[in-house]
Amino acid sequence: MGVAPGAPGLAPTWCSSAKEIVGCSLGSSRLWFTVGGGIINEVYYPRVDLPQIRDLGFIVADGAGFWVEVKRLWRHSLDLAAPGAPAVRIVHHHERFELSLRVTPSEHRDVLMIEVRLTGDAALRPYALLAPHLGGTGAGNIARVLEYRDRRVLAAEQGGFALALLAVDSQQRDGWGRVSAGNVGISDGWQDFARNGALSWAYDSAGPGNIALTGELPREAVLALGFGADTESAATLARTALTEPFSASWERQMTAWTRWHSHAAPEASLAAPLPRECAAQVHLSTMVLRVHQDKTFPGAMVASLSVPWGNTREEREGYHLVWPRDLCESAGALLAVGATREARDTLGYLLATQTADGHWNQNQWLSGKGHWSGVQLDETAFPVLLAAALAERAALGGSRVEDMVTRALGFLVRQGPVSDQDRWEEDAGLNTFTLAACISALVAGASFVAADARELALEVADYWNAQLEEWTAVRDTPLARRYEVPGYYVRVAPAAALTEDRCRPESVLPIRNLQVDPGLPASAQVAVDFLQLVRFGLRRADDPLIVATVKVADALLKVETPSGPCWHRYNEDGYGEHDDGSAYDGTGRGRAWPLLTGERGHYELCAGRDALPYLAAMTRMASEGGMLPEQIWDAAPISSRGLSPGRPTGAAMPLVWAHAEYLKLAASRLLKRPFDRPEAVWERYHGERPRLTRVVWTERAPVVQLPAECGLTIALLQAGAVRVGFDNWQGAQELPTVANSLGLHVVRIDAARLGGARGVDFTFRRGAEWVGTDFHVLVSAPPPPVG
Repeated sequence: MGVAPGAPGLAPTWCSSAKEIVGCSLGSSRLWFTVGGGIINEVYYPRVDLPQIRDLGFIVADGAGFWVEVKRLWRHSLDLAAPGAPAVRIVHHHERFELSLRVTPSEHRDVLMIEVRLTGDAALRPYALLAPHLGGTGAGNIARVLEYRDRRVLAAEQGGFALALLAVDSQQRDGWGRVSAGNVGISDGWQDFARNGALSWAYDSAGPGNIALTGELPREAVLALGFGADTESAATLARTALTEPFSASWERQMTAWTRWHSHAAPEASLAAPLPRECAAQVHLSTMVLRVHQDKTFPGAMVASLSVPWGNTREEREGYHLVWPRDLCESAGALLAVGATREARDTLGYLLATQTADGHWNQNQWLSGKGHWSGVQLDETAFPVLLAAALAERAALGGSRVEDMVTRALGFLVRQGPVSDQDRWEEDAGLNTFTLAACISALVAGASFVAADARELALEVADYWNAQLEEWTAVRDTPLARRYEVPGYYVRVAPAAALTEDRCRPESVLPIRNLQVDPGLPASAQVAVDFLQLVRFGLRRADDPLIVATVKVADALLKVETPSGPCWHRYNEDGYGEHDDGSAYDGTGRGRAWPLLTGERGHYELCAGRDALPYLAAMTRMASEGGMLPEQIWDAAPISSRGLSPGRPTGAAMPLVWAHAEYLKLAASRLLKRPFDRPEAVWERYHGERPRLTRVVWTERAPVVQLPAECGLTIALLQAGAVRVGFDNWQGAQELPTVANSLGLHVVRIDAARLGGARGVDFTFRRGAEWVGTDFHVLVSAPPPPVG
């Protein structure tokens, strides 16, 4: 024994993004685990955003030169102990052996249990390889092999985190044979096998740095991987978990999850009319959503227990963060399967993490601390829609949401309709998905606010809805002529569309994830975001402009794969692997998203067609374990990189939002309408563009045209007065602002007061100080509609 040689500062490599299964206990255990490549990948503790190991894998060897690392075989089967219960059975197949693993968390201890059974050639033995990543990093870890009471322990510490790996044989005796600690790439167990064909080194410590632990096991063994604040506490938990048969933990996990699913009665109704594969996916997707809920911060959910292309770089964050949009989409799916309490927990978390000005962070850690600082208006709209969805089902449970909704709607009115970022977090401007969410939130949230706030919210909603086509659609462009349509919605329209006669087609919209930005104008970029207008009830599926944009989007974005149809986010997207299959590194080529197949299924449902083909396609796009990926490969196969058409890429997997979309599509199919379409929005619009009767001028959206016979609302950030005149200041008068409960200060000019004027002139003061700028709004006939 001794200290392992190596370079303490050796940089770690992160784990693979591909997960075959994710799991946790429904008890008090604060562990989450993921399985990929037939081994345990990350284990998270004590929160769902904090990975503590890179992986725990296995080698099978005879000690005489033959050895196999089973994850590199990729010849394994995987199944769950019961539908939707993350107790995982993995079997690795080889000509000389079969290695069977069963994996489950301990119910009330922070311990992961693994049963190991090796059959076949009697000369072979299994070896465990553990790569700690304590505190979410491979740096600064210290490994030790030590005695704890009467057992040997493979232990690691870093900062305030520790782990202990213990093993027992079939008689619950100490199960370790030869053991060693090492520095990764220099003296770890894998290097020992690679150089010597056996575990010949026996170091009792390694690090600080990127370290690994290796131990020989009997052919039948049970491992317990415990976590705690120090080695002794972790070892105590692991040792205690090993005092009962593995089957006890296995059965408790199955029973707890089966009971939880049985309480979600709508889940069974969603699955009942579906083909067997789709019904199984309903249970798996429900499990994925429930697994991703945190226990320290109930209601919070990270976007994925994965790091996109995580095997190519060191990155803690990945998708281990909370995006309010993804969170609300997932909570809506929980509501669809009857997990009302969990959905309400999410609303409570959102109530607690709303910022003072009414919006939510672009993304944040589970604690609510902001990470990225961008502003996406749909992420302020979706919490309002979640509150409305719970209220529609009488499921608020006494939670008071009036203050949250008031502040959120006030933020939307002050900041909109232009968003600093679209839902893909890339460009500022006017986006149909964002506007659909914001308009719907203004309408659905109106019932929660005071009467004056309700009036202003509905005025803004009607105005934005009536102007959607003026702001976000183009006509008679090269694309329109190529596909023989009169016009279509663009991906993102520039903010100048608010003050120009329709969206300016020559305005270049940057594409930042390509090595060379092609400099495409906004009119040459199309996305599938416009489908949300139909889903939320703002436009009908057979609206001529919607139908025309579907035609253009399918020509530019749709791909047919062996798994079924799928769509890109927008044309010339660069977020995906490069053409040679190498990982996205800030640039690449965008790939197809299964999530968007689900969104298209919702559109087809609204058009009166069956959504089942889209559910079936998404099912085929999932991994063997039922995990839905962020992206699928949509080019010729590259076997050397494991890329096959219609199958997951190295992007995030599972993507929780994709699983939420699957469940909502199944629920929508039963209802024959979108599950998440707000009732208030459908009642107000019924899919029809409203007639424009009032224009709302704000300091962030200073409109310059007022269609004839329309009123004008001027909504200011501070109290003061507005000096108004007509046709070069004729009949000027000063009108005091009226405080509105949304936090704005309003002056309303009804259409009758225009008296045939051709222009409105005004300026305003904040308190006693005039702004020193004159504003002019031209009164004109409304432009003809697109399409």
